[in-house]
Amino acid sequence: MHFTKMQGCGNDYVYVNCLDHRLADPAALARRISDRHFGVGADGLILILPSTEADVLMRIFNADGSEAQMCGNGIRCLAKYVHDHGLRDANPLCVQTPAGIKSVELDLDAAGQVAAATVDMGEPILTPARIPVNIPRDSVVDAPIQTGRYAFQMTCVSMSNPHAVMFVKDVASVPLEEVGPAIERNPLFPQRINAHFVQVHSPLEVTVRTWERGSGVTLACGTGASAVCVAGVITERTEREILAHLPGGDLNLEWREADNHVYMTGPAVEVFSGDWPGD
Repeated sequence: MHFTKMQGCGNDYVYVNCLDHRLADPAALARRISDRHFGVGADGLILILPSTEADVLMRIFNADGSEAQMCGNGIRCLAKYVHDHGLRDANPLCVQTPAGIKSVELDLDAAGQVAAATVDMGEPILTPARIPVNIPRDSVVDAPIQTGRYAFQMTCVSMSNPHAVMFVKDVASVPLEEVGPAIERNPLFPQRINAHFVQVHSPLEVTVRTWERGSGVTLACGTGASAVCVAGVITERTEREILAHLPGGDLNLEWREADNHVYMTGPAVEVFSGDWPGD
């Protein structure tokens, strides 16, 4: 099986072109191929599949084999793969996902290859039952959450994936590997959740650290950065357009009033290709 490793702001995935063939057990493959000691090493596996509704279909499997609805960094890299490998020539590219069809506008370099992309991430979901969060409120804004000896205030947003955003004074001091898994599996979240810790530098600039559901600590999370943008606005901490610094790089986010959609712009990089035996 031929594969290509790609990354967007350090959020790395193994991509497989399945336009002409299918994998028997992608969840099991995701667990094996994502292993950073015995596999290729990645935050997950992304399959490029044919679609009758869009240019291509994307399926995303986390490193633990669970399937995700959407991946912001992953879809930018998928769009680069599809364009640069000559699979489709549309710009913007329409990608079918379990969260609906997403439009990806490609930014080409002098050689005609994709250097960056802007993704229409869609409208945020703030209703607790739809995120989902087991809290009987109209929305979850600066709600308390306790994990061990640590207490935070969280704002919950779904960007096709569920996110809990916690604003803190010093993001570097958060013991991410301790509190991340505890928040992910808190009983408040029936489908688990992605946890993001955010330090606000100004209304236009933030730094984010992330614990991703099913993958653990990651260098970036595109849907999470989009959720941070929304949470910053509804808690009156940031403007509608921000620059987010992530451990793996920067993303530009904008929650537009005109259509209520969040737009995310960031890089997409092909790392290497290879062959995986046995699948």
